[in-house]
Formats: sequence, structure tokens, C-alpha cells
Amino acid sequence: MIAFRNVRVELIRLMGICLFAGGSVPVAVAGDTGGVEEFKKAVAPVLDDYCIRCHDADTKKGGISFDSADPSALIANREQWNKAVKVLRAGLMPPKGRARPTAQQIDGIVTWVEESVFHIDPKNPDPGRVTIRRLNRVEYRNTIRDLMGVDFNTDVEFPADDTGHGFDTIGDVLTLSPLLLEKYIAASRTIIAKAVPTVPWVVAEKRIPGKRFVTSGKPATGGGRFGFNSDVLSLSYYKGAAYTNEFDCQQTGKYQLVVDLTANEQYVDNQFDYNKCKWTFKVDGKPVLEKEYSRQGGRPYRYDLDVDWKAGKHELAVEIQPLTKERQIRNLTLRLQGVTVRGPMAKEHWVHPVNYSKYFPAKVPDDAAGRRKVAQTILSAFAARAYRRPVDDASVEKLARLAEATYTQPGQTFESGVARAMTVIIASPRFLFREEGTVPAKAGEHPLIDEFALASRLSYFLWSSMPDDELFRLARNGELRKNLPAQITRMLADPKSGEFVRQFTGQWLQARMLDNIQINAFAVIARENVPDPKAQARQSRFRELVRKPSEKLTEAEKKELETLRKTAFQFGGRGRGRGGFGPRIELTPDLRRAMRRETEMAFEHVLKGDISLLELLDADYTFLNAKLATYYGIPGVTGDQMRLVKLPKDSPRGGILTEGTTLIVTSNPTRTSPVKRGLFVLDNLLGSPPPPPPPDIPPLEKAMGSKDGKPLTLREQLAIHRASPVCSSCHNRMDPLGLALENFNALGRWRDKEQGHEIDSKGELITGESFASVKELKKILVTDRKLDFYRCLTEKMLTYALGRGLEDFDTKAVDDIVNRIVAADGKPSALISGIVESTPFQRRRAEETDPTPPPAGSHPAAIQEHQ
Repeated sequence: MIAFRNVRVELIRLMGICLFAGGSVPVAVAGDTGGVEEFKKAVAPVLDDYCIRCHDADTKKGGISFDSADPSALIANREQWNKAVKVLRAGLMPPKGRARPTAQQIDGIVTWVEESVFHIDPKNPDPGRVTIRRLNRVEYRNTIRDLMGVDFNTDVEFPADDTGHGFDTIGDVLTLSPLLLEKYIAASRTIIAKAVPTVPWVVAEKRIPGKRFVTSGKPATGGGRFGFNSDVLSLSYYKGAAYTNEFDCQQTGKYQLVVDLTANEQYVDNQFDYNKCKWTFKVDGKPVLEKEYSRQGGRPYRYDLDVDWKAGKHELAVEIQPLTKERQIRNLTLRLQGVTVRGPMAKEHWVHPVNYSKYFPAKVPDDAAGRRKVAQTILSAFAARAYRRPVDDASVEKLARLAEATYTQPGQTFESGVARAMTVIIASPRFLFREEGTVPAKAGEHPLIDEFALASRLSYFLWSSMPDDELFRLARNGELRKNLPAQITRMLADPKSGEFVRQFTGQWLQARMLDNIQINAFAVIARENVPDPKAQARQSRFRELVRKPSEKLTEAEKKELETLRKTAFQFGGRGRGRGGFGPRIELTPDLRRAMRRETEMAFEHVLKGDISLLELLDADYTFLNAKLATYYGIPGVTGDQMRLVKLPKDSPRGGILTEGTTLIVTSNPTRTSPVKRGLFVLDNLLGSPPPPPPPDIPPLEKAMGSKDGKPLTLREQLAIHRASPVCSSCHNRMDPLGLALENFNALGRWRDKEQGHEIDSKGELITGESFASVKELKKILVTDRKLDFYRCLTEKMLTYALGRGLEDFDTKAVDDIVNRIVAADGKPSALISGIVESTPFQRRRAEETDPTPPPAGSHPAAIQEHQ
């Protein structure tokens, strides 16, 4: 236990270094005269003309005042100026109806703020503080896959990662608890045991999947309800059948056949199936195994059979015969997982294990010096890939000594010693954390990160995984930085970039939440219908009967209950061909998956096609399969395959706002939420979220009432809620955006009415633009507000890529990227390359020293003992 604590201490020491490695941000202080004269000359007159009326020392709306007898103190308030820049750019201030500064005046204020308040040096901009980043669950899983060829399920084995600024790539929240440390150590043992051979020779094996057995020359049908892609052969208790496979034996000798079988049954409440069957396994036409089975509840069976074979072809056969004719209640099956042929058993026929040459490419010498040298070579190469940078000789020597201490013990092999050292490597902080080095720079300059660090930043940004051989090669040769455009193109074309699409859209657009959102379909649909007394009576009667014990129901009541079960909660189809639906509405897992794929594929289409980013907001197409198209009410789509579908001209679909993903994750369980939807648009698309509400604000339901005997619509409820001056400032921004989406219910389906009222989706943005429908709103977003969208998307993606929240000194970097996007007519290539070539992505703060993790060999004994 003491030894294990040493491992933990090393990691905690590393984290302490990481957390305090960042230097302080330069801050203007009271009395600083820098920028005062420019403020008085160019900024103060604009503030006097447009802002001071509401933001003087007495009025101080929103807690902001530009009225100060001490300009240097006013200039020092970075937070206030940061807010001012955001609202000026977004057109939120001055408010509608008031005179507004010109674009040139706003640009002048922004430039002054960046230079005199944020102290951004265009020649040496601050790249920001870097907290050394731990691999999150997705990155760990992908890195292990690319390093070891093992798919380790981190979702099951590790606790969920914390998030910051909306993403789980943020270094400050990727902490390392004692529990997670123990799990990393356990994972390293499991992964290495699965991937790295510990002996040089084994009996040859060949596995024959159950699906490879055929009947009458036809392949087996596979796994029944478990899917046709399964490798198993499913055999029914109720029908005789025979299947064969021909194995070509290359050498004469003794063999072992390992048969893996599972007895399964499909569950039926409180009812049992007493049928039996006889199962026979034959070799070359002779029965070698005969067993009888009844219901076994998923129990696995393994049979080992020894055979003497001559070289040539041998027939393996399985047969099943019913033994009873009891009534079939459950579905009883035997599932042949496969047959493994092991042999010949004589040692002269043994072979290297799977993956042996991958980890042990050279012959292992017999002498001690030769073995140590080979171990050093193997471990040096492996550690360099695992740590994602070259490894010093001292670390390699310690790892080699650990391997030697293992393989020189009785009963151990050279391979087991190397595997033990590899276990230490992938439990090391240098694997778990993304270590970064820098290039020497002039005094006071913020240095470039070295090319190995750049390779890692690039690969974890676009692949959520470690660099590949090409990136390592370029980094070793010092050629990565000058080949960045070609590498970005190559990496986006690689299938591994699908991870960037999944992770970024999953968090930016909250698509990862979709599977866990609970929606009460009945309550949602009920809001769209005028209450029907007859329907309510049927539902009341159904509830009465379903609560009654089944044994007390009369035959008439049982028949009535069955009828009500099918009709009590039905709603008829309606609508203008958009979202008309039949008797039952169910947000199935298949539909949720299709919705998430719609979001991912739309983003991927824009990204990889390098077409305008504005098509994310408004497009005349989307991605659908038959189920999702039917759910949306879009005709003419068949099949399960998701694909690009051109939308009808009158369709309101197309773009983020009208995808099922967005509409569902921004809804409440029983109804839509214009507030959530409006907030989503402001936060994720326009980059101007309102402040959180005061704690004493009553919920929206408090405004519920009726008008002329009819329940109030959400629009009317929000108008009451918004009447309070405390609520109006934020709701005037959110509500018009959310109400524009009211034609889509909480299930993401189109509707025309709610509780008998026609849906009213028209509105006016706080910036003055008016619209009559969601289609018109989308047009406004891609024209008048497109710069807001470019800036918001840039900030979100830069945060994701850097692994930290953005600060005021990042304003210039964001501006530069947005300018590139505008110059490229909105192409995503300008966004990606702008991020990769930006100062925050390319450099580290000059005052930061890289928190060097302890050498790879500093705690091998501790981990070795803990194993």
C-alpha cells in the first residue's frame, strides 16, 4: 500500500505543478496612464453621445457606468469593457429606438479596448495560460486503440469527465481523483495483458464462427433477433436442423476442438417453456458429443474435444432435434458461438502469438547484454509513441531495468518482462497527461510549442487521439509547422475525423444529451388538442380497469380493457403534410440515433465539403432515413440508410434550429420551452447569452391562467412573465427566438395549434429585425447576424481546441479568425486553419515553464508491486 501511494504522490505532484504553472494575466491598475489620452480623445466622446444617458454614475443600468472622474480607474475595469465590446458588436446597445454609433466608431472602440485595456500586443500576443491536460475518456479510449489495437470501454470502466465552458476537453476540470488513478493502473494491466504476448510460442488456433456453418450449401442465417451481423448460429428447440463446416487441416497430428455454446430463452412474464432438444456435434460424420437441453436461461457451455487428424479436409457438423412437443411459450434457442481448432499440439508446430511481431520485431538474444539492448530498443520506441515525444536515455534505462528484473525471475519470459514495463508506461503521467515542450525564444517573447506538442494539439483537436506515423515523422524532421495546410486536409479526410464531428457537435449542440432527454409523448400531444370529453371518459375508464386486479376482471371487462388499450390514448393525423401523425407517437432509440446522426452528418457535410458555414443555419436539405423522414412528415424517403435529402420548397426544416436534436434537448418533458430554445440560440449560435435569472423569479407555470375560457398559450404566458421589469431585459432577447420555433412541439414534430390556439411564430429581435416564421428568422441569422454566428462558432471551437476558456486577451485572435472566415465566404477550412495557426494554438506564455512529469522510470517499482 505504501508503494502504491508513491504512484499517487507522483501524479498529485504533477497536478500541483500543472495548476500553478500558468503566469498571471497582465492587468491594468488604477493610476496607469497608458491609453488615457486616447480614451479622452476618441472613446469618451462616443460614450457621451450614445451611452452615458443610461450608464452614468447615477443611473448605472446593468451595473455599468462609464462616468468616472478617474479615467485610469475606468480603463482598469477589464470585465466591464469586455461586456461593452460584446454588446456593441451584437447590436444590443444602445437599445432599439436610440441613436447608435457607426460601424467605424464601434471598430475604433474595439481597437482601443484591445490595445489599452486588454494590453494585446499585436507583435507578441498573449497565448493564454495552459493547464496540462489529462486525456478525457474519449481521448484515452482512442489513444489506446491507436497505440495498442485494443478497444477499451472507458464509458464503463471510468467515471464521467467533468465539463467546463460546455466541453470535456478543458484542462482545469480534468482532475485526477484517487479512484480514477486506481482505475488507470487497473486499466493498464488489462490492456497490456490483452494486447502484448507474454510467451514467444503458442499452439496454433483458428476460430470458425458459428455463422460459417451452412445447411444444404446455404450460409447460416445468423443471430436471429440479435441481428444478422452476429457471428453466431441460432438453432431453435422446435425444429430439426443440421449445419456443417469443412476444415482444411494442413498437417497431421493431435488437435483440440473447443466448442462454445449458449442456451438462451426469450423471457415471458410468469410463464415457462418446458420443451427439450437434443444437440449433437459430429466430426467426419461420427457423433463425438451428444447433449440434451431444456430452458437454461442464457447459460454458457464449453466443450473440449481431442481428435487425431491426418492432413486433409475434415467435416464438422452440428445437429438439433426436438425431444418434446409442449406448447411453445418462450423462444428457446441454442446459439453456437463458434468452434476453435487448436493444433497440431506438438511443439515443433507451434507459432508466434497474434501481434507478436508488432511488439517483438527482432529475435530475442540468449545473452543478458543482448536482451537488455533489445528491451531498450523496444521500450524506447513504445514509450516515444505512448508519450507522444522522444524519451530520454535515463527513462529508457529505468524501464529496461524493470523489464530485466521481471524476465530474470524463475518462470518468467523476456516477453512478460517487457509487457510489465509497458504497463508502467501507459500508467505514467507522461501518457495520461499531454506533456508539451517549447522552442527557444527571445527574452520576453512567447515561445512556439515544439513540433511534437503541435502534433498532439493537432491530432487531439481533429481526431481526439494521438498523432499517427505521418505526424510523428514530420515532427521528428521539424517539418510539421510548414506543412500544416496539407496535414489539416489529410486529417479531415481521414475517417478518424469523425470523432471531431461527434464530440464537437455532441457538446456544442448538446447532441450527446439526446439519448437521456425524457419526453412524455402523451402530455406533449395532449397540449395540441382541444380537450375531448369522450376521450377523457375513455381514458378515465382505462385507468379504472387497469388498476383492477386481473383475476377480478369479468370477461366483458377484459375485452373492454383490450379495446381501450388500443384506443384510449390515440390522436388522429392532421396538419399540412408536415408532421401529421397516426395513432401512436414514440420517440424510439432508433429515432434518437437518427436525429443525432442528422446533426452530425449536416456538420460533416459542411466541414468536409468546405461549403459555407451558414448552411448550418439554413439549408434546403437535411439528412434522413425512412423512419426520421416519416416522423418529420417528409415523403419519398425509403430505407434505413441516413442520406442527404432535398427538402420540399415549403418545408420549414433545414439547419440546426429545426433538427430534432435541437428541438428536443431544448424542451421540457411535457411541453416546449421558448426560454430554453431562445437561450440555446443566444448561447450557441449568436454568442450573447443573457445573465442567469435572479433566484426569486417564479416559474413560468405561475403565469398560467385562461382567457375566454381557453388556456393561455405559451406566448401569452411569457408575456405575463415578461411584464416584470426584472424579467423583461433578458426575456425580450430570448422569447422572440424561442417563440419562432413554437410550431415544433417538444417531440420535434410540426404542429399548427396548441390547446385550440393557432401557433403564432412571428416576432422581432431586440436588434430590430422582424420575422413572420422560423424560415424568415433563419434568413435573418444568415444575413444580418452572420458575423455574430461566425464569432460564436469560432469561440466555441477555439475553446474546444485549446482546452481552456477564452479570456479578454483572446479577442484579437478571435477577430483574426473571423476575418479569415469572412474573406473565404464562410468556408470552414478558414475556421480550422485559423484556429490551428492562431497564437493561442501555436504558443505558450513566456513565463510558463513546462511542468515536466516525473521520468518514466521514477515509479515502476510502485506500480509493479501494486500489480
